[in-house]
This record gives sequence, C-alpha cells and structure tokens, in this order.
Amino acid sequence: MSRIGKQPITLPAGVTASVSGRVVSVQGKLGTLTFEHRPEVSVKVEDNAVVVERGNDSKASKAYHGTTRALIQNMVTGVSQGYSKVLEINGVGWTAKLQGRTVALNVGYADTRTVEVPMGVDVKIEGPRITVSGIDKQQVGQCASMIRAHRPPEPYNAKGIKYADEVVVRKEGKAFAGGG
Repeated sequence: MSRIGKQPITLPAGVTASVSGRVVSVQGKLGTLTFEHRPEVSVKVEDNAVVVERGNDSKASKAYHGTTRALIQNMVTGVSQGYSKVLEINGVGWTAKLQGRTVALNVGYADTRTVEVPMGVDVKIEGPRITVSGIDKQQVGQCASMIRAHRPPEPYNAKGIKYADEVVVRKEGKAFAGGG
C-alpha cells in the first residue's frame, strides 16, 4: 500500500484544480500547469483536495499511484510558491552572462559555452551566483543541471559550477615523496 499515494493533496488558498478525462489542470497565482495521468490511476477533486486512487493492486498501478500523487503535489507547490535552484561558479575569472534567453558561460574553456533557457524558466545572474526559477519543478531542475554540466565541480581545487547547497568532497593532492 502506497503511503504517499493515499494521502489527499490539500489545495492552498488561491489554487484551484480540475480534472477533465485524464488531464489534471492546476491554476494558481503564478500560472497554470497541466498533466496527463496514467490510465492505471484515477484522480478526483473533492472538498478542496485532490485524491488519487488506483484501480487494482497490480505492480504498475501501485507504482503509478504514488508517482501521480507526487507529481500533482509538485504542480500545486509550483503554482503557489514556485521553485528555484541556486548555482555558484567557483574559479578565477569564470563568469556567466545572460544574453536574451541564453546563458553564456566563460568557465575555463577556449570558447564560450551557451545554454538555452526554456520557456517558463527565469534565470538571474548576480556575480558568481546563478538563480534558476520557475513553476515547473522538472524544467527548473533540468535547466540548472544543463548549466552545471558544462563544468561540474572537481574534487582537488573545488573549481566548477555547483549547487549552492552541494558539498564538494575534497581530495588530497599527490603526496610529495621526500628523499635525496
């Protein structure tokens, strides 16, 4: 039995949800998100809450039960509060610039690396900090991951692009062998 899937999703003030066939739509102050759920589960809106139920106890139904509930919960949180990821650039002379809907990264390569920012995602750059924000959790995480992938942090000098809450485990460099 899914512990997550059986919990109803309470809708905060200012957020409305509707179900039309298999399409779930959630509206809030920040925007609207839609999601088409799997046929193994059913979604209902009752008493200012969204309830996800499964049709049978097959393995697939159990898996989609909790997943569907979690995705709808992420939609509710996104349209009411939004999501953001903060990245930090660590490296001497390494910079990032926003050029329209493109992030230009100068991170130690001979050329400038560029990342296209998808619609629905906002990027702000303040010095060495890049803030990626939006209402869709998946899009925000994907955009932040694409920026980080151009220069992930390395363990010896901790140079690279890392998440603000990420801890880089440092390694000791090559030991000097004394002798004569």
